[in-house]
Amino acid sequence: MSASVHHGTFPSPSKIRMNCHDCTLSRLCLPGCLQQSEIDRLENIVKRNRPLHKGDHLFRAGEPMQQVYALRSGALKTYLLDQDGNEQVTGFILPGELVGLDAFGSSCFPSYAVALETSLVCTIPLAELEELAGCIPSLRKRLLVTLSRELHEEQQHYSHNRESAEQRLAAFLLNLSARYSRRNLSSTSFILSMSRGDIGNYLGLTTETVSRLFSRLRQQGLLEIKGRELRLKHPAALNRLDRIEVR
Repeated sequence: MSASVHHGTFPSPSKIRMNCHDCTLSRLCLPGCLQQSEIDRLENIVKRNRPLHKGDHLFRAGEPMQQVYALRSGALKTYLLDQDGNEQVTGFILPGELVGLDAFGSSCFPSYAVALETSLVCTIPLAELEELAGCIPSLRKRLLVTLSRELHEEQQHYSHNRESAEQRLAAFLLNLSARYSRRNLSSTSFILSMSRGDIGNYLGLTTETVSRLFSRLRQQGLLEIKGRELRLKHPAALNRLDRIEVR
């Protein structure tokens, strides 16, 4: 675990112990592509860590890149800092997703990862993962596919920068919907772990604009919001938001 993680009062490791065979997210994570014997080999190098609490950093920019992580539960935010110390949100990590892959080919993490709520991660030592991937072609392919998907989603995100505020928020919500669906969770009802400010930062919008857009979508009957709980009432209509004029 990165030295950035601050420890408080946590349950003992035995109480949070889980292996790859039992994990309900294994089909989304690296074990999803492996045979039983190969999962056992991966299991031997995976380390389970104590929980991160909200605000705890998993890693910080500049720290040695010696491992990648798989999120088991909770949610993370990744971000960069500019020369003036201003934060630029670069993404949100959901359970079953890997984090730290942007450091491949580098000796240090280029970004920061912080918990948005109580979260559990699995640590996968990079040197041992690389060695294992060299022996297991399906694992190597899974890593390449994951890297390719991350690059594609990053390109999609930047492609929305020229769109209207409504389009950007709609695309963001639909992306979350699809990612939850891949986890066999509801694609229309989920918790927004990130704040309005984080969403706005990520989308290049002000917090006020994001709040105004949520209110507008609610008034239009496209979604319901209760605290952090969000329900997409008409997902298909979000796909047609490009035809809604900015008012």
